[in-house]
Amino acid sequence: MTEETAERPAAPIPALTEPERLRALAETRLDAAPDEAFDRFARLVSDLLDVPVALVSLVSPERQFFPGAVGLPEPWAGRRQTPLSHSFCQHVVDLEVPMVLPDARLYPRVRRNLAIEDLGVVAYAGIPLTDLNGRVLGSLCAIDSKPRAWTAEQLRTLADLAAACSSELRLRIALEGAEVARRHAEEAHDRLAMLAGMSEILAGTLDITTAVSRLSHAMVPLLADWCLVTLVDPAGAPRTVSAVHRDPDRAADVARFAELMVTGLGPESIIRSVLRTGRPVLGSAAGVADVERGTTDPELPPLATRLGIASQLSVPVTAPGRAGTIGCITLVSGVQRRAFDDGDLQTALDIGRRAGQAVGNSWMYGEQRHVAEVLQHSMLPHLPVVPDIELAARYLAAADRVEVGGDWYDAFVQPDGDLIAAIGDVAGHDIEAAATMGQLRNLVRGNAYGRTDAVGDLMTHLDGAIRGLRIPTVATAILARVRPTGAHGLAVTWCNAGHPAPLLIRADGSVEVLDEAREPLLGLARPTRRTSRELALASGDTLLLYTDGLIERRDRSIDEGLAELVDRLAGAAKLPLGDLCDQLLATAHRAEDDVALLALRAR
Repeated sequence: MTEETAERPAAPIPALTEPERLRALAETRLDAAPDEAFDRFARLVSDLLDVPVALVSLVSPERQFFPGAVGLPEPWAGRRQTPLSHSFCQHVVDLEVPMVLPDARLYPRVRRNLAIEDLGVVAYAGIPLTDLNGRVLGSLCAIDSKPRAWTAEQLRTLADLAAACSSELRLRIALEGAEVARRHAEEAHDRLAMLAGMSEILAGTLDITTAVSRLSHAMVPLLADWCLVTLVDPAGAPRTVSAVHRDPDRAADVARFAELMVTGLGPESIIRSVLRTGRPVLGSAAGVADVERGTTDPELPPLATRLGIASQLSVPVTAPGRAGTIGCITLVSGVQRRAFDDGDLQTALDIGRRAGQAVGNSWMYGEQRHVAEVLQHSMLPHLPVVPDIELAARYLAAADRVEVGGDWYDAFVQPDGDLIAAIGDVAGHDIEAAATMGQLRNLVRGNAYGRTDAVGDLMTHLDGAIRGLRIPTVATAILARVRPTGAHGLAVTWCNAGHPAPLLIRADGSVEVLDEAREPLLGLARPTRRTSRELALASGDTLLLYTDGLIERRDRSIDEGLAELVDRLAGAAKLPLGDLCDQLLATAHRAEDDVALLALRAR
């Protein structure tokens, strides 16, 4: 800028708000604080040009600040910044050329600038400071409090120092760029690691609440300061399943926010919009005003203020095979965290798809398991009431498995008053196994009812019927006939076709394993003549029939499981029969196979 160009009237300075220039200015990481390198440039200008004041001045839309400064009067020396009303350097940014003024009071563009009166700026020489792309970020300036004719040598020296100062600025920008790239690379790595582990996180359980809670804790604080995961109920109304904040002290606030949000969402709320349209919403700049517009509950905005909201991102949760959006994941960041961007959006959308698949699988599992349990229990009989015999039975489906099992039990009274008790296990865990189980139970009833044959003969006939009717299965079973003796006791004859050994719990608490009479499974190709065994039960004695799910685990042998069961039953003779069965099932609450129990006690 020459003396002639300085005569032009002042004009608005759009260059100060140019986005790329502001981005470069921010990437210097400089502010109104002393910086050793830039203070050195200011001292060199002061010494080499023999001026009382020298500044490294960077210009923002509202102010100029001095990371390098020499000779400023107070209070400006302590503040290291001035408003633009005191700035000559803004014109260097505007014109992108050096500005050289022997006496600023003579130039209309700057003669009313408050720097003349407050800072003593009379003579001014400013050289642009630029980034690598030539954008002017500020100026390196020499200032005198009296008029001065700047020499060509002084201006060359100032220009050389400005070039070196610009190189330092570019280095700072490059270092910040490298740091940002490193952070982005780490964030990308963390995101990929999280996404890689997301399937495992969501697949580890079929319980929706547990899965969503794990998901929320995986996203916070990696992706956000706090998050809400909202699913719709069967009626389509939103219900919050999980709410997590990175600060444990805000746990109560975020839980309360989630609780109120269920009933306090207005029609303009972001979550309702996502649930209604299935489209994500990215709010790079968000605030409490967004909450106020979207809620009908006055308590929610103050809660949002305490939780912190500066940026938010909401994405749909969709499940394959289900119409519409089944939920919404909302991520929120506070003022200390960078705003969400398109990379975060893509990550969140991926998480929403994975979450939807997991939730859909959980819902499908729950529906199928309910149907299976109803079917299973419909096949289990009601126990008869017998004067001299106490009966109890239980059935427990395997943990985390939806298939109908092949375990069964039965008990019915013969016309002559005898009780027939049976328990069995059909190979397989599917609808075919369940159907076969139903056939086998009906065969037992049809084969035994009204007949007085020994139970060994009944079992032989049952085995023949399985082969003759071409029922494609192998199965284990115990068949027992129980007859009151009239002297507070029971006579039991029984036959075991490959089934786990029954247990006899004597009234005195001792336990016997009745394992001497096990014979081959039912349904094998070679016919087997079955035999009967006899047993007497005194008053208070208990006979326990069970399927192998009670004693079988992957981490131990069946013999070890049986020994553990015997230990648990020691001293259990006085327990009511129903309580005894419940206690046994409680210890098998994570059974890997179905469990059926049938217990009978002499009164």
